[in-house]
Amino acid sequence: MSTATKTGTTPTVEPADSHDLIRVHGARVNNLRDVSVELPKRRLTVFTGVSGSGKSSLVFGTIAAESQRLINETYSAFVQGFMPTQSRPDVDVLDGLTTAILVDQSRLGADPRSTVGTVTDANAMLRILFSRLGDPHIGSAQAFSFNVASISGSGAVAVEKHGVTVKERRSFSITGGMCPTCEGKGRVNDIDLTQLYDENKSLDEGALTIPGYSMDGWTGRIFKGSGFFDTSTPIKNYTKKQLADLLYKEPTKIKVDGINLTYEGLIPKIRKSMLSKDVEALQSHVRAFVERAVTFGTCPDCDGTRLSAEARSSKIDGISIADACAMQISDLAEWVKGVDDPTVAPLLDSLRQTLDSFVEIGLGYLSLSRPSGTLSGGEAQRVKMIRHLGSSLTDVTYVFDEPTAGLHPHDIQRMNDLLLRLRDKGNTVLVVEHKPETIAIADHIVDLGPAAGSKGGTICFEGTVDGLRGSDTVTGRHFDDRASVKDSVRQSTGALKIRGATANNLENVDVDIPLGVLVAVTGVAGSGKSSLVHGSIPIDEGVISIDQAPIKGSRRSNPATYTGLLDHIRKAFAKATGAKPALFSANSEGACPNCNGAGVVYTDLAMMAGVSTVCEVCEGKRFQAEVLEYTFAGKNISEVLSMPVDEAREYFGEGEARTPAAHKILTHLTEVGLGYLTIGQPLTTLSGGERQRLKLATHMSDKGGVYILDEPTTGLHLADVEQLLGLLDRLVDAGKSVIVVEHHQAVMAHADWIIDLGPGAGHDGGHIVFEGTPADLVQARSTLTAQHLASYVGA
Repeated sequence: MSTATKTGTTPTVEPADSHDLIRVHGARVNNLRDVSVELPKRRLTVFTGVSGSGKSSLVFGTIAAESQRLINETYSAFVQGFMPTQSRPDVDVLDGLTTAILVDQSRLGADPRSTVGTVTDANAMLRILFSRLGDPHIGSAQAFSFNVASISGSGAVAVEKHGVTVKERRSFSITGGMCPTCEGKGRVNDIDLTQLYDENKSLDEGALTIPGYSMDGWTGRIFKGSGFFDTSTPIKNYTKKQLADLLYKEPTKIKVDGINLTYEGLIPKIRKSMLSKDVEALQSHVRAFVERAVTFGTCPDCDGTRLSAEARSSKIDGISIADACAMQISDLAEWVKGVDDPTVAPLLDSLRQTLDSFVEIGLGYLSLSRPSGTLSGGEAQRVKMIRHLGSSLTDVTYVFDEPTAGLHPHDIQRMNDLLLRLRDKGNTVLVVEHKPETIAIADHIVDLGPAAGSKGGTICFEGTVDGLRGSDTVTGRHFDDRASVKDSVRQSTGALKIRGATANNLENVDVDIPLGVLVAVTGVAGSGKSSLVHGSIPIDEGVISIDQAPIKGSRRSNPATYTGLLDHIRKAFAKATGAKPALFSANSEGACPNCNGAGVVYTDLAMMAGVSTVCEVCEGKRFQAEVLEYTFAGKNISEVLSMPVDEAREYFGEGEARTPAAHKILTHLTEVGLGYLTIGQPLTTLSGGERQRLKLATHMSDKGGVYILDEPTTGLHLADVEQLLGLLDRLVDAGKSVIVVEHHQAVMAHADWIIDLGPGAGHDGGHIVFEGTPADLVQARSTLTAQHLASYVGA
């Protein structure tokens, strides 16, 4: 109903309708330099700029962070005590904020029991469906859950009746769906005993080869004091019982030197401490031991479905819940449409809507049983989007971090439509993005720069797409860049032969990957690219695989520690000063005793945001005062760690500070485009693209002959893609073979050879649909990749 107005008078504007802007004034988060910007609400705003220019600091670190902090403050102090505390961003004024929903690229939890179905609630709805309609009926929804074990028990309980305590016998049983053999993980492991110990030695002689197991500490005291075996006897001379006690004995209370302790066999102890965790989350030396000593295989009892025989026996129209979860989601959506029962109609409607959202967002090729930890960053972000697509909320701020990451050009239009649909429902959509196809649909553009790191953090342009094209910013100059197909390509020096590849959706693929050239493996998301490259190429000493797995590191980790650069710096300082190398580490003897080398002191204020203050003793330098008195070529260790990579490269490259090993690492960092990073900058402040390039830099000096890169353009600005292509060329010209899984047309056009998979995703993919040069692909126009590449190069 419209507001009535008097004839001849102008309509009155309600005060509530005047708040159409999100105002940010004086933002100084990370490298932002007093940034002030006004963003229109209920519009699509795209933030552009080179990697490290401050986009994420403005969008995620300032606007979204303050919105979430203010929402958390509306809860009671009791509830806030259970929530992560957030401090107010360093900004003068933040006005006009609305509720922010973050959809970022952080990987989904890699818990062994986490699947696509469990993180999207699709599994929960399927369990209820089968508990109502499954035949035979076996129990409630938890009878179909692989996270619930079946247990039963009985005993006497004391009950007070009429003032008299009487004992009654009670029993209970819980029917769960967990497979008892693999405990709901779908996989079982077998431990190679020869990797645990050297049987020719005694325990006292160091027979154990398990990381962290030494006879010098408590492990040794427990073994010696247990009395179950003689630690001075070679293990090969143990009796059957002694060997069983060493390997398999369940936790047993013992007393050693008057102290009550628990003895446990090696294998149950290893299973608890190492095998119950995600292998990728383990420390590198522990992970190497697990990969060497443990073999993983599909559970023989549940055939990898994670479910008990009872859960698999209950079916709807001949389909069990295990069959449903193993289906490709697009097929499952069709099956659910055929299930019709008025008693569960609301549940079926909700399940259909969720499954249709998967298909609509381009993830119909997944299955609900797919482990969530195996999804790429782009896939994880789109899975998180699913719960928001059918939402009835309006006037919400949606914040996206490169939503086109991992998407084939064919799928980008679909993602653009989804972003516009969220906007048209009356929401504010903020997108950090590099792809021109998505920048082009923006209502408003904010370009940050002009460069990265300390040279960025300012607003270079605000306005429309046409205005950006005409601006003299880095983004504006490169917006219409188009790579051309090379006139001549390199000739291969051999071939890496793959025969009968069947990993995931691959259909018995045979392919020869040429060596000594730049090979691009292309195809729509879910066509089988990663399955072919990561699942079929044997990882031996000659193959270096650099995937998109996140870098593990705390705020104490930095580029210097991650690349091994700090080791060379510490040795150089120690040699020049005569002091111990450990003094020049903020994580070791040289750490400031007041802040333990963190540079800041954290004060926990329970449910309120904790306060971090610069350490008064070291003034944020992280080292003891006496350590800073030691200098090397005129600089102390704190001053060296504050240098940008480019400056440090010059410093260690010549003169008194010349350190070839350090200079080599710094050169690699410069080559991958990270010259602006401070070598002591915490890893937690790096963007996703910066982290992957940091990982690439650490492998540049490896001796392998074959490099496998998984979408190295993720997080790269248009201007940086050119630098990446130069790096790939240098690797190939140095005699390396480079295989790149990539969606970016500039990389495809620059490649010497293209292997295109498809024609579709999931069971519609898994075939080689083209092999040849980029020029041949453009000329053939026979695949989706060919059509988009031809359009890109203007052919």
